Amino acid sequence: MILLHGNGEEHGYFQHQIEHFSRSFRVIALDTRGHGKSPLGEKEFSIRQFAADLYDFMRELGLEKAILLGFSDGANIALEFALQHPEMVSKLILNGGNIEPFGVKAIYQIPTVLEYWWLSLAGLFTGRMSHKAMLLRLMVKEPHILPSQLSALGGIPTLVIAGADDMIRESHTRLIASSIPGSTLKIIPGDHFIAAGNPECFNQAVQSLIL
Repeated sequence: MILLHGNGEEHGYFQHQIEHFSRSFRVIALDTRGHGKSPLGEKEFSIRQFAADLYDFMRELGLEKAILLGFSDGANIALEFALQHPEMVSKLILNGGNIEPFGVKAIYQIPTVLEYWWLSLAGLFTGRMSHKAMLLRLMVKEPHILPSQLSALGGIPTLVIAGADDMIRESHTRLIASSIPGSTLKIIPGDHFIAAGNPECFNQAVQSLIL
């Protein structure tokens, strides 16, 4: 079971899931490129590259197939990976993901866009884009997955889960779920960070899919 954290975070976000699911699975919680203890490296800082990193990681460890649990940008990475390598995904849990930037509620997205453009402008004078701007770019510019593409995931048992007060539009979460044949949708009490804020309910929902 591989856990993929969100934008600007690290694997420790999943402390409640690591503790819970380690009783039944080998759990691996990664730090995405440029997050936590993983170096930035020289390759593109993008969702597609993060998915390629995951592929390289699994190949390096000899992991032929895994359950993927992704939160926020981690869910987007999991989606990108599953579309490219469906044979390597046994089950898929998508928590608070989006397939287009407009999937984020305007009250959260507009300040992010403004801050991103401000930092990008500042980067013209400093000669480089700050790490913060790189993180914000992921939220402003990515991902771009068509709902029609998600039909290819119909063979993978999938849970789409979000908080009732999530920063992702509920209509967008429902679009993702309805576009993946046979997927299960769960909306549980809490905000975007339900894995940390409501772990008992979150873990129970995940467990219903994977056990």
